[in-house]
Amino acid sequence: MAGSDKKSIPVYSIDKFRRSGHGKQYEIEVFDKNRDFKVTYPHRHDFYEILFLTVGNGTHTIDANEYAIKHNCIFFLSPGQIHSLQLSDDIKGYIFLFTSEFYLLNKQDKNHLLELPFFYSLSNENPPLYLIDDKDINLVYNLFKQACDENNQSLTDSDDMIRSLLDIILITCKRLYPLKQEESKGKGRLMVKRFKQLIEENYHKNLSVKDYASLLAVTPNHLSETVKELTGRTSSNLISDKMILEIKRMLLHTDLTVSEIAYQLNFADQSYFSKYFKSHTGISPNDLRKNP
Repeated sequence: MAGSDKKSIPVYSIDKFRRSGHGKQYEIEVFDKNRDFKVTYPHRHDFYEILFLTVGNGTHTIDANEYAIKHNCIFFLSPGQIHSLQLSDDIKGYIFLFTSEFYLLNKQDKNHLLELPFFYSLSNENPPLYLIDDKDINLVYNLFKQACDENNQSLTDSDDMIRSLLDIILITCKRLYPLKQEESKGKGRLMVKRFKQLIEENYHKNLSVKDYASLLAVTPNHLSETVKELTGRTSSNLISDKMILEIKRMLLHTDLTVSEIAYQLNFADQSYFSKYFKSHTGISPNDLRKNP
């Protein structure tokens, strides 16, 4: 994997991975050690990703959580998540990248992606789907292969065919994905997921609970009560969790000064920024850099 210059954590758009078709909002291809796009780790992107690994092993770190790569596992990444991969040389599989605009083009329900348990999870975990049953493995493999074959040909209505195959892949994975109790609760679930999505999109603005409630067109109390009911944590906890995670990443993976990080994350000054970080972690920003 290519190394980072430590100046910043890169954010990739789908253009970085698109092989052909100007303006195309998806890409699906074979994933192995010979793929020719160059990325640095860790990184984030502004689109959705499904990574289906059929052979090989290693580790996949997503938002500070480390997961084992095993044969026939599927990882799901939401926009904004930071991840890095450590892969064996025999790694093989498929990667499906797509924007929400592509998937939702013909959907009346624009929250459809939020309804899937593996995107914008209510918990702070994002475990893969490990396929065990041969029937499930063959079904998913054939769907990815068909989508990849379709992408490699210039056929009529190819976008529609690939969009339909993506829909079947997501529905199939939703049926197989282990459902946590909090994900099964309907009332308020989509609002909390939308809240988490907004945090991913706006964390650098350092918004308050009141600001997020306004974006969601609900009262701060209603947001806080719903978040507490479904996650066991407060709205402020979710906001600060994301902020602290991003601060740690910037301290450990970039060469930005503490003052520059505070500025980028919209803190009033470095002194308040340092106090905020220490109150949540017990150490100063400089101490974290000295003893990561």
